[in-house]
Amino acid sequence: MHHSFALLRSAAIVACLAAAPAAAQAVGDKYWLEAGAYWPDVDSHVRVQSRVVPLPAAEIDLEGDLALEDRQTLAAVSAGVRIGPRLMIGADYYALDRSATRSIEHDIVFDDAVYPVGASVTSGFDSDIYRLTIGYDVVRSDRAEIGAAVGVHATRFDVSISGAARIGGIGAGTQVKRRRLFAPLPTVGLFAHATVLPRLTANTRLDYMALGIDDYRGRLVNAQASLSYRFVENVGLGVMYRYVDYRVDADKERWEGRLRYRFHGPAAFLQIGFR
Repeated sequence: MHHSFALLRSAAIVACLAAAPAAAQAVGDKYWLEAGAYWPDVDSHVRVQSRVVPLPAAEIDLEGDLALEDRQTLAAVSAGVRIGPRLMIGADYYALDRSATRSIEHDIVFDDAVYPVGASVTSGFDSDIYRLTIGYDVVRSDRAEIGAAVGVHATRFDVSISGAARIGGIGAGTQVKRRRLFAPLPTVGLFAHATVLPRLTANTRLDYMALGIDDYRGRLVNAQASLSYRFVENVGLGVMYRYVDYRVDADKERWEGRLRYRFHGPAAFLQIGFR
């Protein structure tokens, strides 16, 4: 099973280096590439349970408790290729990097450390989101494509807290606690592309999965809708709204706990496509 996770991780990274989703191309495109900016509202929570000290690990609201930014501009890249008349492969990538320092308003438990109320705590939350999908057109015409997709939604998390803390009820000076996790989740989804006016394409997509694999249990909802306009034959501009709700529970030696995040907000992108 660990070998299969390594394969999923490698496939996701390789695909995203090539770029991203089967969700925003114009009808009939064989190759497409998009680059844009995403302005999401972010809500994230983490809980890390100590395997050594029997502490009740409460969920930490990273924006409310640690003052991480709840809005940020993210760069996003997407691309895809059609293989044959009905099959397509796509992927996308975007990243979130945040840090903050604040005097906390209540005790925070992270792993085996207790950061007491009033302590000055520096925290960080970084994530890289990769998505690889294979789609198949169930319905296809000159003006519309409707299909189903399977894929992998993979996220690398890096969460850290630094500050004066207690361990086992005793002051232990500055403690830096960090947890890293790579969580690949398989997804199933539906998509549709339609030419609503000459040069104007509407796209929608929905991905979902809730299951457990090895040391992970996860749930994922990814929904997006976009409009793109080709002002010349191969180049266009588009706007999109994306919603992502993601939760992963891990029972691993390096991380026992839960991480949840939710993104939702608009995006704008430049699109290049070839038929």
